[in-house]
Amino acid sequence: MLNIKQIIKEPKLIEERLKRKDPNLSLDPLLKAYDAFCKSKIASEEAVATLNRLSKEIGEKKRQGIDTTSMMESVINAKQAAQTLSEKQPALEREYETLLSELPNLPDDDIKISPDPKENVCIKMHGEKKSFNFPLKNHVELGESLDLFDFKRGAKISGAGWPVYKGLGARLEWALLNMMIETHIKNGFTFHLVPHLVRPQTMYGSGQLPKFEKQLFKLTDDDYDLFLIPTSEVSLNGLHSDEVIPDEDLPKLYTSYTPCFRREAGSHGKAERGLIRVHQFNKVEMFAFTKPEDSDLIFEKMMKSAEEVLEKLELHYRNMLLVTGDMSYAAAKTVDIEVYLPGQDRYYEVSSVSNCRDFQARRSKIRYKKDQKALEFVHTLNGSGLATSRLMVALLENNQNEDGSVTLPKALRPYLDNRTHLSV
Repeated sequence: MLNIKQIIKEPKLIEERLKRKDPNLSLDPLLKAYDAFCKSKIASEEAVATLNRLSKEIGEKKRQGIDTTSMMESVINAKQAAQTLSEKQPALEREYETLLSELPNLPDDDIKISPDPKENVCIKMHGEKKSFNFPLKNHVELGESLDLFDFKRGAKISGAGWPVYKGLGARLEWALLNMMIETHIKNGFTFHLVPHLVRPQTMYGSGQLPKFEKQLFKLTDDDYDLFLIPTSEVSLNGLHSDEVIPDEDLPKLYTSYTPCFRREAGSHGKAERGLIRVHQFNKVEMFAFTKPEDSDLIFEKMMKSAEEVLEKLELHYRNMLLVTGDMSYAAAKTVDIEVYLPGQDRYYEVSSVSNCRDFQARRSKIRYKKDQKALEFVHTLNGSGLATSRLMVALLENNQNEDGSVTLPKALRPYLDNRTHLSV
């Protein structure tokens, strides 16, 4: 959430920066709602002050033996006015806070301004595309021949977009998860296993609500009002909501494994088949709470940890600095790490590393005591470390051989009984 005081102080500047993300955005509704709230609050305070003054005068006159009957009508009117204005306050406050909560984070000043994802800036390229001298198979074909997945039975159980991993496919998925977790632990991240269902307030704190409610899976009945997490970023951010983190405990670096659940699975064309877009996928997440002055360094640390995973897997990747129009709602800066998928002949994101500055911390009320004096909001950062569904696609398609087998990267072999290949 943005700082309402900053918006009131510099509305034109803030609106100009917000328009870098959404050219149609206007602060007018928020400014009008906040002005109505402030005026009502002032009027309420004045009514209470009038009531207190009249009550004090009546008390003084009674002590002096003076008749106060003529003043009682003024007291009744002041009391009624104070009560009416007080009753309006919660609704007026909710109105402006709702409008405030719907505003995205401000992009950093050095981010390229564009609404077009095609203008994302490549800031790093690692390795090269593999060349093949035989007809390529995509991951769906490889999965069928090697008996790694069962998309048909997944659809029978839950519908399209709910894959089943089986046999060596399931073991390879588990090997990926374990290798990634161990990499991040080595790099200083504390491993967590967190809830997959969270309260609405936890979703709000990370920036998922109210804007993205229709993209989420929800559990609502007489006993529960919970959401399935779209990423463990939500749960990790919620760990310290409404807390003051001791200065000496920062930065806090966390990693977590969870399945992720998303209602929006995109198109269902040829390029999006199999594991490319699904409703449920596995992901190892990195998350950090840090002092503002350290957040850029932590961003680089997260990037290096995610890149290390891909380099261990011997995969070609590129880093794309997102333009303002392609960044997420909560991010001030985002770099997507993309791998090349030969079966789709294009790059796909396997990690997205974002610095949210104090945006999530304001929503979640996560602060620290700066110099043991004033309380300030921490900065939060998140990064996929990595999402396995497209990573699985990259491994299979980039390491396939002419005989239909798939060569396993050396980093994964210890998790798979030192197996070197997947073969029929």
